[in-house]
Amino acid sequence: MNTTALEKITGYKFKNKALIQEALTHRSYLNENPRWPNNHNERLEFLGDAVLELAVTEELYNRFPDEDEGKLTAIRAALVNFQNLAKLGKEIGVTETILLSRGEAKDIGRAREVITANAFEAVIGAIYLDSGYEETRKVINKVVMPGLDHILKNGSYRDAKSLLQEKLQEEQKITPNYRVLSESGPEHKKIFKVGVYCNGDLIATGEGYSKQEAELEAARKALAVN
Repeated sequence: MNTTALEKITGYKFKNKALIQEALTHRSYLNENPRWPNNHNERLEFLGDAVLELAVTEELYNRFPDEDEGKLTAIRAALVNFQNLAKLGKEIGVTETILLSRGEAKDIGRAREVITANAFEAVIGAIYLDSGYEETRKVINKVVMPGLDHILKNGSYRDAKSLLQEKLQEEQKITPNYRVLSESGPEHKKIFKVGVYCNGDLIATGEGYSKQEAELEAARKALAVN
């Protein structure tokens, strides 16, 4: 496993290489390679998720001393949702480096996005164990926080559900409703797929780590096409 590109892009060089190797090992790889010396990355993902949320929360709290909790929560969600983490994972080289089974390696759709996002969180967890919170916070500020300006500029953090409801009530005098279409992924981090309906017609779908996140994604997509 060559992690040179990942370390160069993140600006972080691992002291304990076993940690980054574990972070980039998907459970499916161990099924086909039982002699691989490292564990799969789900425990590191669990840890990295918490560290990432704390670091982003701290940074937003310090940058925006006059903003209320609701707006800060929305901005944070836009930064750490799985679509954005998958994009960041691809940018730092996770997608090309992660070890997968042959079957998983062939999937280039949404499932691969989820795997990449989870591995990105695992990398954060690995950095935390390797060097502690301060070094991890520096990497997060370097890799994750540059996306903040774009999120603020395009308003993608705004409550899309409220905007969609206002738009539909004003134009068509109807109220959208949301339904969970499916749930997938491990129990500790399920992916919910939600549909938004108007007059019984499905107008958009969204996915997220919670029903609320999936509903917001569906509303954003509906706004983009209506």
